[in-house]
Amino acid sequence: MTDLILALDVVERQEALRIARACAPHIDAVKVGYPLALAAGLGIAVELADLGLPLIADFKVADIPNTNRLICRQVFAAGFDAVIAHGFTGSDAARACVETAHDHGGACYIVAEMSHPGATEFFHGGIAERLAALAVECAADGIIAPATRPGRIARLREIVGKRAIYSPGVGAQGGDARAVAALVDGVIVGRSIYEAPDPGAAARQLSHIRQ
Repeated sequence: MTDLILALDVVERQEALRIARACAPHIDAVKVGYPLALAAGLGIAVELADLGLPLIADFKVADIPNTNRLICRQVFAAGFDAVIAHGFTGSDAARACVETAHDHGGACYIVAEMSHPGATEFFHGGIAERLAALAVECAADGIIAPATRPGRIARLREIVGKRAIYSPGVGAQGGDARAVAALVDGVIVGRSIYEAPDPGAAARQLSHIRQ
């Protein structure tokens, strides 16, 4: 089974809750990024917790180790179940996120490669592979890899083995859920769901990947 993860990148609290509640029967987790967290505060996690779904803080944490620990402590104190962090700041910084997550009974995922076109300017040439290897070295729970480039997912899977791969870029960015579902543990979808006239129906239409 491949998880369907809602990227809840709206900025109005009530709208976010409405969309999340409509989609909840058809999804496996909710990913909250900076747009919603900055608009509604970390307390949005408490309100979303009623859905009974894992909550992922997509803050792409990327600072020195001490600052990373402080950020991640706030994330888990707020009620999130997982955090996404960058690895390019080095193994010590990434390990600070992983260790803090595990200390709180949570998970940490390292970005190996992003899904937008500009990502190829810096994440290629072996960089994504190094970041995937760093995730393994730091005992991260998995990586983020692009649904827009399925061939890259296959290559990164060789490095991370059975660790989870969550894949953004389906829909608005051109990624095909069917093409990547068999390669990853979770498909992350945002605009194709939350911008739809009926977000619940849009999530239901994508829920075929969960079979």
